[in-house]
Amino acid sequence: MKINIPPITSIDNALKIYYNHNELTNREISILFGKLSSSTLAKLKKSVKIEMANQNKPSYRANSINTILAYQIWGIDVADLENRKKKLKDLDL
Repeated sequence: MKINIPPITSIDNALKIYYNHNELTNREISILFGKLSSSTLAKLKKSVKIEMANQNKPSYRANSINTILAYQIWGIDVADLENRKKKLKDLDL
């Protein structure tokens, strides 16, 4: 399934969500990417749900998706975000 992944709203939001939530709901996804249409939100979640089924990873709630798998599928590199945050902090005098 090919979908367009929107840009994240901020590095801080992406890291907070990653480390604070085992599973993502519509609320966290909207914070991560900003305001999304319901169809875009559904496509993002569907891409992860398909992979969760392929890997036999259950969801604890019917409308949530696995955070780690979602970030992998959506191409959000947590290590890169952490390095960028560190670099921004180092540049901030």
